Amino acid sequence: MPGLTDNLYLLTPEFALAGLAFLVFIIDLLLPEERKDLLGWLSVAGLLGVVALSLVMLPGKEATLYGGLLAVDGYSLFFKVFFLGLGVFIILSSIDYVKLHLNHPGEFYGLLLFSILGMNLMAQSRELLTAYISLELLSFSLYVMVAYALNNAKSNEGSLKYIIIGAFSSAILLYGISMVYSALGVTRFEGISAALSSITDLRPALWVGLALIMVGLGFKLAAVPFHMWAPDAYEGAPLPVTAYLAIASKAAAFALVLRLLSEAFVPAADRWDQWQIIVATLAALSMLVGNLVALAQRNLKRLMAYSSIGHVGYILAGAVALSTDSLLGANGIIFYLVGYSITSIVVFAALIAFFNATGQEEIPDLAGLADRQPFLAMAIAVSFFSLGGLPIFVGFTMKFYLFTAVANAGYLWLAGLAIFTSLVSLYYYLQVIRQMYIQPALAAPATDAADGPGEHPPAEPESEHTHTPSHHEPSGDYEPLPRPSALLLVVMVLGLVAVVGLGVYPAPLLELVEGASAAILPGG
Repeated sequence: MPGLTDNLYLLTPEFALAGLAFLVFIIDLLLPEERKDLLGWLSVAGLLGVVALSLVMLPGKEATLYGGLLAVDGYSLFFKVFFLGLGVFIILSSIDYVKLHLNHPGEFYGLLLFSILGMNLMAQSRELLTAYISLELLSFSLYVMVAYALNNAKSNEGSLKYIIIGAFSSAILLYGISMVYSALGVTRFEGISAALSSITDLRPALWVGLALIMVGLGFKLAAVPFHMWAPDAYEGAPLPVTAYLAIASKAAAFALVLRLLSEAFVPAADRWDQWQIIVATLAALSMLVGNLVALAQRNLKRLMAYSSIGHVGYILAGAVALSTDSLLGANGIIFYLVGYSITSIVVFAALIAFFNATGQEEIPDLAGLADRQPFLAMAIAVSFFSLGGLPIFVGFTMKFYLFTAVANAGYLWLAGLAIFTSLVSLYYYLQVIRQMYIQPALAAPATDAADGPGEHPPAEPESEHTHTPSHHEPSGDYEPLPRPSALLLVVMVLGLVAVVGLGVYPAPLLELVEGASAAILPGG
């Protein structure tokens, strides 16, 4: 059966990634406790090997597998390499943290690898049930990873809320898929597009089904008003998991949504364009609520949670600009995802380094950081300037492309709202920068968070969240913080180079982005 052989050949990177995850689980059983940090390096090496395998095997391949369930094309290849690269940097950022603060590193890295497999399949899915199964593979891994700090009440609470709301959103999504199938008789994206283009009247079951699918995906994206799980899950999760939630899971969900909209709804926009109004409303609410509520936050992880909700709003605004006649909207979304992810990696790598040294995670705890560890302060400041959209950084370029696409599509009010909320976001980013560069260091009690004995966290504090709030008198007598580890320095330096480089010269990345967009919107 040559067809089956060809299909298996095209899915070799996915099989290799699944095999790598199982290999990490097996080797974890054989390694002594003091050598478990090697599992992180094994995961990084394996991911780089899968990247090389994908780049050797898949460029130029255009195929639909298993009767239209999965696609191997330029779009899926772009996101496959992107997700694998994100996994490499997340693992490099977490190796020291896992060694200091978490038990069972083998399960941690194995779950992360399985979640990347789910992300890759999400970008390839061209059918609703296949997309749902891929999304659940990602979600189940994240449910466990959010609760990974077992002795931390906030971690358990955040994971419980995440699981309950995740299960609720999955049920809504499945019910919506069933109603769409009952009305149209198809679940493949191209079949939905053909059915929407040909039917004369939209039955109530179809309306409800499509609405429920958008609601279910809205929960996964943490778009307002379906965002209630995000702040608690972000705050409770260990810092590397918070970074993973904010960056990789968002990018994967948008990779799925972008293919769904481009292949199912955009070609039928002449007959059914109400989806644009719904998405524009979700975008406006997410931009407003995310950025306005972020103004009141004092915890760094909750601040990043609401900031990410605001960025979800910007990307959803770009979704209304999708068109079969132009690639501007798709280009803007993909470029934004890459720029946002790179910038956020730098922020979280710096926050992980700060927590490893101090055990603190409140915004006032950063007071005087520019004197205590200037490089960390610079990395956070540059990243926040980028997220706020200031020139020469990739954040400005990605917002310029995306907001221009929205304005060109005729949604001037949405582009204006995006610019206004970007200005609002600058305020709370600058508040953090003010703490680092203007406020003197606070006299907080010493913590032993940085002195955890390898795999096992100290008895007190039990978790990364157990620390006394910083409300003591200012002091100018602080010793400098220890230098970040070489791993975190490499991640931050490479990230900062990309943040500035892509802001000044984005053309090479934009060429790759345009090739990915053309795979799902060939008419553009």
